[in-house]
Amino acid sequence: MSTPRKVLVIGGGTAGNAMTILLRRAGVTVDLIEAKDDWNATAGSGITLQGNALRVLRELGVWERVRASGCGFDAVGINAPDGTVLHVAHDIRSGGDDLPASLGMRRPRLQQILVEAVRASGADVRLGTTADALDQDADGVTVRFSDGTEGRYDLVIAADGLRSATRAAIGITTVPAPTGLAVWRVAAPRPAGVTHAELAYGGPALIAGYCPTGDSTLYAFVVEAQRDRAAIPAQSYADEMSRTTKGYGGHWPEITAHITDPARVNYTWCEQLLVEGSWHRGRVVLAGDAAHCCPPTIAQGAAMSLEDTLVLAELLTTTATWDDALLHAYYQRRIPRVRAVVEASVQIGRWQLDGVRDADLPGLMARVTALLTQSP
Repeated sequence: MSTPRKVLVIGGGTAGNAMTILLRRAGVTVDLIEAKDDWNATAGSGITLQGNALRVLRELGVWERVRASGCGFDAVGINAPDGTVLHVAHDIRSGGDDLPASLGMRRPRLQQILVEAVRASGADVRLGTTADALDQDADGVTVRFSDGTEGRYDLVIAADGLRSATRAAIGITTVPAPTGLAVWRVAAPRPAGVTHAELAYGGPALIAGYCPTGDSTLYAFVVEAQRDRAAIPAQSYADEMSRTTKGYGGHWPEITAHITDPARVNYTWCEQLLVEGSWHRGRVVLAGDAAHCCPPTIAQGAAMSLEDTLVLAELLTTTATWDDALLHAYYQRRIPRVRAVVEASVQIGRWQLDGVRDADLPGLMARVTALLTQSP
């Protein structure tokens, strides 16, 4: 690039960290701010990363650490509620033949790996800090921070999540909407014989599944119709989840025996979001969950966020002029792929809620997978 650039990244989750790493590698000066003091160190139980997500993690230079920290596999088992294996589907390696189709890992470990890479990149990181005001002009953005300081930037990238304060601050009025689904999650020891993700449709819940996250660990999840969270005391989370999982056979009795600590169980409503028309206003642009989010029915939420950063970083580091045309090109390149993933994820959830038994789930998944094997 002909002139030095300075970027502010708001949000230290998966998208914000990845964005920072990619821009710093290209020599861009990056400040990253994160509202939480602990940099999201303990958020979440487990995560399933499909090949297209692993492709981006390799580009970030963290693939070897991710591979050593998780469990890669190329199949998904479809089971009856009693544990009978009905079918084992061999997945397409959407990230390329040299990457597994999927990898499960503990979400806090993924965050740790990305945090270490951000630190090593030389970015200026401030935790417990928010952007309280964004004043734009033709040349950049002046940002006033919660600690009373100010900074001047060529571009602000808002990766501050589903409830992005930045999205609202720049006048984008799209907000998350509930899908009707909710999910219980917990980390647990991995029973012998669990070598890949397995799902059971029906039974006491809509979906009950688990995914290995390492040699001796997995995370288990139960998807149900959403309930009033205020009516579920946090101290009863373990009892609530285990009450449901006790209705499943196969490996579930061994997993259920470890669902005892309510502090380790997470209950979340599944929401959807898709910002249409544009993901930027002036020199402030959205990435990741701030621009789009979907239920985890096809395990593509983190992958879509990671792909955003790869595309935006490519455009920013290969184009001399940062303007509306460049930022709109980012949106135009991402929106067809993201829309397809969001709509497919929501559709699967609706089929489950409506009890549709003849849905063309294989056909839908084949179409989405074919799309994801292409470069973003």
